Amino acid sequence: MLDRREIEAVRRVLESGRLRAGRITEDFENRFAAAVGARYAIAVSSGTAALYLACRAVLQPGDEAIVPDFTFVATAAMVAAVGARPAFADVDPETFTLGPEQAERRITSKTRALIPVHLYGQPTDIPGLARLARRRGLRIIWDAAQAHGAQFHGRDVGSFADAVCYSFYPSKNMTTGEGGMITTSDARLAREIRLLRSHGEASRYRHIRLGHNFRTTDIASAIGRVQLAKLPAALGARRRNAARLMRGLEGLPGLQLPQIAPGRNHAFSLFTVCIDRKRTGISRDKLLQALGERGIGAAVHYPLPLHRQPVFRGYGSDQDFPISARLAKSVLSLPVHPGLNADDLLYIVQSVREILKAG
Repeated sequence: MLDRREIEAVRRVLESGRLRAGRITEDFENRFAAAVGARYAIAVSSGTAALYLACRAVLQPGDEAIVPDFTFVATAAMVAAVGARPAFADVDPETFTLGPEQAERRITSKTRALIPVHLYGQPTDIPGLARLARRRGLRIIWDAAQAHGAQFHGRDVGSFADAVCYSFYPSKNMTTGEGGMITTSDARLAREIRLLRSHGEASRYRHIRLGHNFRTTDIASAIGRVQLAKLPAALGARRRNAARLMRGLEGLPGLQLPQIAPGRNHAFSLFTVCIDRKRTGISRDKLLQALGERGIGAAVHYPLPLHRQPVFRGYGSDQDFPISARLAKSVLSLPVHPGLNADDLLYIVQSVREILKAG
């Protein structure tokens, strides 16, 4: 949530006249790296830019990278954008994330990287995927667009190798309006990403790579510094709200609540349940409509698995990815944001219970 602190931070930048990425952006990067436990953080213009730059630094045209079939399209699209091929893998039925077993089944001689997603803020099996990557000689690009502050056994997801990509879109746990960040502890990888971020410029007007302008601004970074300071409180509120929803909705037949795997501290960017139509007597879409009629802003993340996106036609069928296909038909995200109060949460719980009871 934004307040006077962000407004004042932006005002100071505007009055300084120094709007492009500069001292404030560098400070934001340093603070973010320290917060997650990485050596380097590189601020960029969007979460998609973060994924693209990480893929450019790790992949070559003709390579393959394994991507979960159930995620936002950007994860796979940026693999394709650098001339590589996304190889889709099904996901775990409880955490909805890519695990080492699903990933290993998709490895070929062309595979060069894994791109797991900490979906909805739930950390995936980080040690298992890291072991798989070491054994098969692969790099890992972690998509943490929804996982600011998520932890695995007390360690922030942003501290793991090789690169971790964040989004600061307005709906995320922290925002800069638009923006993104890449964290890494690999000095060579950090240098390459910084070069690619700014037209491959090694020194002023000396360009050693074909790069892009994916820089952020000091305006966005000023907002980001305030948001980063607020993040622990925001995460605490999200986790408390999620716990209240869990208690209130527990035991409803046909409603699968978020499953938090052992050792994982969920960031609850989204609170996503699954609706079993055969047991509830009501479809996901009918429940979504009924909640909307009561003024509850539920949403579907995501209605299509990647293999069914028109842009990826021919990459597989529902039979190849049965878990992903089922999730796309049954997931529903309920409000969990820090702006909710106890009455709001009670209203959400009562509404879901009443709608499901009525069938």
